[in-house]
Amino acid sequence: MANQGQSRSPDLDNLAGAARAAASKGLPPVHLWNPDFCGDIDMRIAVDGTWFYLGTPIGRPALVRLFSTILKREDDKYFLVTPVEKVGIKVDDAPFMAVEMQKVELQKDLGGNAAQLHFRTNVDDWVGCDAEHPLRFKAAADGGLTPYLHVRRDLWAKVTRPLYYDLVDMGEEQMVDGTELFGVSSAGAFFPMGAAEQVREFR
Repeated sequence: MANQGQSRSPDLDNLAGAARAAASKGLPPVHLWNPDFCGDIDMRIAVDGTWFYLGTPIGRPALVRLFSTILKREDDKYFLVTPVEKVGIKVDDAPFMAVEMQKVELQKDLGGNAAQLHFRTNVDDWVGCDAEHPLRFKAAADGGLTPYLHVRRDLWAKVTRPLYYDLVDMGEEQMVDGTELFGVSSAGAFFPMGAAEQVREFR
């Protein structure tokens, strides 16, 4: 077992095998697992969502998706976790990318907004945006905003720039606690981008 914080090079096939066994009945319950920490490995998720191992992109999408199912976040650190092993990896920004969006009509008797936004991630998970899977908007270096979608258990997907522009186009203004905000509605929940006046200037 490696010392805490030490970078190491495990057998990825063994790690993938453990992940595959854990994922055989759906998403593994990584939030219930707390094995011993076995050190960091040279694996990184880049800003654009590409997974690297030993500095080389992992070219097998199925393997990337498999590792994504055993990803766990604790505070600001990320780990790959199996029932018997926990290894640290680096994430440059968000672990997922939201790369596709669909607007799905909901039943009218649900009340509120009659549509829900669904996003596909770069590992082919579909996530419905709602109060439990919110959108949040972070100030970007260019003066705009970068949206993030909550996927599961404190894991977020960064929404691609083209989809951000789509969100702005479908945005609306609402009064929230006496303040006029601009944002996006989905499944009856409203996700503000910022003060309506400021967003008008950016648009």
